Amino acid sequence: MDEELGVYVDSSLNAGRRARELAEIRDIVVDVLVVGLGATGAGAALDAASRGLSVAAIDAHDLAFGTSRWSSKLIHGGLRYLAKGQVGVARESAVERGVLLRHTAPHLVRAQPYLLPLTPSVSPGQARLVMTGYRLGDGLRATARTPRHLLPGPSRLSAKRALTLAPALHERGLRGALLSWDGRVVDDARLVVAIARTAAAHGARILTRCRALSLAGDGAQVRDEMTGAEFGVRARAVINATGVWAGQLSPLVRLRPSRGTHLVLRPGSLHGLRTGMHVPIPGESNRFALVLPQADGRIYVGLTDEPVDGPLPDVPEAPESDVSFLLDVLGTVLREPVRRADVAGAFAGLRPLLDGPAPTHGPARIRTGGEAGAGTADLSRRHAVVTSPDGIVTVVGGKLTTYRRMAEDAVDAACPTASPSRTARLPLVGAGSAFEGGREHSPIAGRAPGASPPRHDPPARLVERYGGEARAVQDLALADPALAEPVAAGITLAELVWAVRHEGALDVDDLLDRRTRIGLIPEDRAAALPAAEAALALGR
Repeated sequence: MDEELGVYVDSSLNAGRRARELAEIRDIVVDVLVVGLGATGAGAALDAASRGLSVAAIDAHDLAFGTSRWSSKLIHGGLRYLAKGQVGVARESAVERGVLLRHTAPHLVRAQPYLLPLTPSVSPGQARLVMTGYRLGDGLRATARTPRHLLPGPSRLSAKRALTLAPALHERGLRGALLSWDGRVVDDARLVVAIARTAAAHGARILTRCRALSLAGDGAQVRDEMTGAEFGVRARAVINATGVWAGQLSPLVRLRPSRGTHLVLRPGSLHGLRTGMHVPIPGESNRFALVLPQADGRIYVGLTDEPVDGPLPDVPEAPESDVSFLLDVLGTVLREPVRRADVAGAFAGLRPLLDGPAPTHGPARIRTGGEAGAGTADLSRRHAVVTSPDGIVTVVGGKLTTYRRMAEDAVDAACPTASPSRTARLPLVGAGSAFEGGREHSPIAGRAPGASPPRHDPPARLVERYGGEARAVQDLALADPALAEPVAAGITLAELVWAVRHEGALDVDDLLDRRTRIGLIPEDRAAALPAAEAALALGR
């Protein structure tokens, strides 16, 4: 493997590898068992495996099945935490944003501009305060050593320029806009897949559809959800990274789940929007709705922050009250309100927020914040690593941006004598250039025998999603024109086949809801279902 280029020959995940490694773990003792394959769990598997430890990582469902795929797609520098006086959390966010932009995932994470329209509801004093915050955030960028060419600084725009970038804004009373920059990920689920595949390249056994029925300090009882078979996994250390469901396996940590809802607007709903937007939430001094255009023309609008009580669903639903709230907030800055019919879909995720200080047992490193009884919007986004009396290490809290640091802290607690973490400079699968000097850097895909090398570069859309593997995905389509056929939202059949062969997709839900986001719009999902079924047959 060539780590410097982000090229990993042994990174492919598929049904055959799963079956082989599932059989192996019944007869061995691994150094680390990780439960949960969201960003933090996959990150812990990578962190441990890259230190030379043997690793098994399991999930009851799929990669990025839970909270990690329902984020706002922000890789942010912690400006909101800075405003709340949480300087340490803000700086950690800025540092981890720089790690992703510069070293580990430059193919998936990039700078995104955001407009904050200066409407009559934003007073001159509020505008000055927000700009001061933006400048402080830019100072965090500098202390994190993120170059300005990767993340430009803030500025103020005229009303004319603001309308050029966001033509749907209401002109009446518009004094201009504040322009800021932050990080964003092309697709949060694809980031998790890249982390998990990089862990696999370092020897981690990545096993989806394996449910932990119970945990102990020396392993777990597990059920293969595809066959129903139950067996034990023995481990020298156990990390519980199941996020909002962590308390079901380790009840020491108290959580207050919060629901964050996003809308998916149809392409064209905001008439030529060229940037993201921050829209002030009426009555809130430091909360904004986020408007984020996607490469396929869809637009995400979010997000809510509502406490969730009672049983936790595997897949939360976005209530109509959240949809109405977000449409109302968005309408405060638009010339014409977005209609309910323009909402093509919605999704909601559950944040695993800490409810009060975490209990400490053993050598855990603790990062906690928030007060019991506070609204979930006011709870800290710090993370906590807690070791139970029997040695189970549970990592909770935090956010997508800081997944790598959370994973590092968890492995440090679980394996205190292990070598230091390497992941701050370890490129993820695809992070290398798609082709350098005409030489391909993706040995996985394999061109059909006798096929000629392509004469043109992969399209930008593929490079944005696959980085250094874009040409390999393109080669699949060139070798078989039937695979070049679009399925939905610009996705081709070749990409679905690639997901089956190399990204661990085992069924149509994996393909449509996580390896791609076709499933966010129900009618697109229905239209793509036959292609997904065909891809499963072709990929095996």
